[in-house]
Amino acid sequence: MSGFAYRIDDGSAEQVDLHDAFDSPAHLIWTHLETTDDRAKTWFKDRAGLDEYVIDALTAAETRPRCEKFESGALLNLRGRSEETLSTSDPLASIRIWAVKGHVYSATRKPLVAVTEVRKEVEAGDIRDPGDLITAFATAITADLDPVVADLGDELDDCEEALDANRVFTLRRTVTRVRVQAIGLRRFINPQRSALETLAALPGDWLGADDRQHLSAAADRAARMAEELEAIRERAALTHEQLTDLRAEQLDIRSLIISIVAMIFLPLTFVTGVYGMNVKGLPWADEPWAFDAVMGMCAGLAVLISVFFVARHWFRN
Repeated sequence: MSGFAYRIDDGSAEQVDLHDAFDSPAHLIWTHLETTDDRAKTWFKDRAGLDEYVIDALTAAETRPRCEKFESGALLNLRGRSEETLSTSDPLASIRIWAVKGHVYSATRKPLVAVTEVRKEVEAGDIRDPGDLITAFATAITADLDPVVADLGDELDDCEEALDANRVFTLRRTVTRVRVQAIGLRRFINPQRSALETLAALPGDWLGADDRQHLSAAADRAARMAEELEAIRERAALTHEQLTDLRAEQLDIRSLIISIVAMIFLPLTFVTGVYGMNVKGLPWADEPWAFDAVMGMCAGLAVLISVFFVARHWFRN
């Protein structure tokens, strides 16, 4: 089982082994486990002495962003970008947090980018209490996700500007990928906003007024990202329809051209078919100029039919 622990006193942080985290008192003790298997359950129960309900929440197999008050603390589940590549259906890694006055316990299944950023703040002395630590997590996660959402919007902008019937298949793949990613992100960012709003409103002296303001700001940022992702999803659907229309229009134009060519050669095929019959009685069959006359008549028919279609504007796209 891997993980780490910090003892924080008056802005100074000391990293210690997980098994030594509770050997001496500190203003704030943060322990983080990078697994949620049976070993984590045993550590949370035997070493940290947590309640069974809290342990189940910290080690649940599937989680969604939520915040719940339990006794004198708060259970918080958040989702953020992982250092590993995850599936498009579940693109964000989870972090589960149990916070009470003087203690913060966290656990992840996948390495979270935000954990590295929060550790830097802890070691820099910017974290002093549980409220600061949770606020740092909320801010780091939303700040890390914001460019991802912006990149999806920019990628969709490029597709909208490059709409071209000759690039339908390439653009359609890109639009579909952007839409799937937007749906996957919105699935977790929308409830994450609600979780942060709930946490900011929870009673408790371990959350200061500045912490609540920062949590509200993170919630507003998450709400903006959720709205942007919804807009991306709708725009992607509209762009996909436009690409489908372009492809259908391209097929219609090609079908029209084929039909026109077929109609030009239909009477010519009839004439050549008649004169290709091996029977007696065909007009001018024995004349030396008959071949030139038939070819001229076919050429005249082709020109006449083409002029008719041009006059009717059938060649316009």
